[in-house]
Amino acid sequence: MKRVLAVVLVILMVVILFIALKPISNPASQSSNQVSSQNFYVGVTFSSNTTTEAKMLIDKVKDYTNLLVVDSGPVSKNETSLNEICDYAVNQGLHIIVYFGKIDLPWQIPWISSAKQHWGSYFLGIYFFDEPAGSLLDTPSDFANSSKPQTYEAMANLFVNSWQTMPGLHTINTLPNPPTTFTSDYALYWFDYLAGYDVILAQFGWNNSRDQQIALVRGAANLQNKSWGVIVTWTYDQAPYLENGDQLYNDMVLAYENGAKYVVVFNYPTITGNSYGVLTKDQFDALQRFWNKIKTDPYQVAFSAQNVLVLPNDYGWGMRNPNDTIWGLWGPDALSPQIWNITQTLLARYGSNIDIVYSDSRFPVEGKYTNIYFWNSTV
Repeated sequence: MKRVLAVVLVILMVVILFIALKPISNPASQSSNQVSSQNFYVGVTFSSNTTTEAKMLIDKVKDYTNLLVVDSGPVSKNETSLNEICDYAVNQGLHIIVYFGKIDLPWQIPWISSAKQHWGSYFLGIYFFDEPAGSLLDTPSDFANSSKPQTYEAMANLFVNSWQTMPGLHTINTLPNPPTTFTSDYALYWFDYLAGYDVILAQFGWNNSRDQQIALVRGAANLQNKSWGVIVTWTYDQAPYLENGDQLYNDMVLAYENGAKYVVVFNYPTITGNSYGVLTKDQFDALQRFWNKIKTDPYQVAFSAQNVLVLPNDYGWGMRNPNDTIWGLWGPDALSPQIWNITQTLLARYGSNIDIVYSDSRFPVEGKYTNIYFWNSTV
């Protein structure tokens, strides 16, 4: 009996030890696509309409990304579909960011309030609206003459105060435990952050200067103590829409090595015959190549620029070309040529090793940079 009892005890101890050492059965925790030690996220947007399409895309990229941005207007209005997609993504090991263009349905605020509890650290936040500041540059304003802001300061204050008070972003930010808020933009990132966003994804697309985009978004994020990233968007306004794989890889590496916390590829629209949106083997291969790079050659400390260019306070000039608008209300003024020239000179000199910020006593540059240039400096 004693011998039998001893054998039973040994078997019992082995079973207990096996259970204790066995990992929790959570697909996300077992996934190989975790770069949590770097706190860096790379992924694609899902911008189509159905859960079937979403699951196909997730299955395609889950081994070499760790983020899905659910960037679909129809899905943002369908709670059942949204939950199914988010559940599936997280179970495959992907973090999620969820887009809402409006907060106008009764289920959306309760959903946002409970998302962190439901998906834990895999829920990164809410992508609300799109291009809030940059769109002002290209959208005719309908101010009555009596209400049109008369100064750059008045327009800057109107923009910031509107976003801080109107339903939407303000609603999300005033929840008891507000989520991180994201948007993407192509200009005026400084003012997006002032309006209340936590993370801005600067757009790499068309023929815009990557170094200038990084300088503007990283400078704003650094001084305002926010986070930033990049979204690679269209190069062409028709198929194939996106840049080729080599260019995509280089853009992702550039953002990563300059301190971006998020790198996203904009996957819209769906091209006939392609179940994955606009992404093709060329871009999928680039994503996998980039994933392998950051897994084997991770950066340790986010890059910090040693140089800074300081622009005039409230000067909402788009800076995309010498004739760009100021706040979408005014054309370039007497300062614009000087600012354009010094910007191009410093970008040529320093490349991505420069930030561009605005003069603001709340966010001083002194002590944060080795070389400080003001818009009216001689260089």
